[in-house]
Amino acid sequence: MTTLLKEKELYDVINSVMQTVGITVAIKQDHCGINMSYNFIGDYIGFDANRLIEARNELMLPLPLEVYVKTITLHELGHAVDREALQASLPRTIEIFKMKKQHAKKEIYRNERLLSMIIEEHEMNIQFEETAWDNAQYLNNTLQLIDKKDFDYIKQHSLATYNKLYEQDLHAYHNLLSQPVLQLA
Repeated sequence: MTTLLKEKELYDVINSVMQTVGITVAIKQDHCGINMSYNFIGDYIGFDANRLIEARNELMLPLPLEVYVKTITLHELGHAVDREALQASLPRTIEIFKMKKQHAKKEIYRNERLLSMIIEEHEMNIQFEETAWDNAQYLNNTLQLIDKKDFDYIKQHSLATYNKLYEQDLHAYHNLLSQPVLQLA
């Protein structure tokens, strides 16, 4: 399958889900290495055809690519439904982004205040992800696009990535908090 044909077929699957659900936003091919994402500022869904295929292939349970893409599309539309909340988070997201640009990773992981901002970012992201999945589940329950078992499997696989990174940083944060503070005489 040529790349152009693959992109067209995936675009058509994404578009068909939008038409079925009745939520339409722009769809853009994006070679960013992220399978799919909802850009709440530009109000569009971006997809990387190659990464979508790779991500589906990373699943332990073999599922058809169409099932995976439809499920992830429902999830991204779940973010679109939550656009107002995403927009409201933008000022804090920008603060955290600027902090990460101003400090080396090593410095962040040695500073309680800076690392707590990373933890906050994880918690915000997980909340947005869970809300998007809840919205997607509502849409799927209403329209019966994806088998519940397949939907739940993809949902858990997707959330596991966010939770794993959060747990790693939370562990680092707790380790930092437990270290003795040096007293200067």
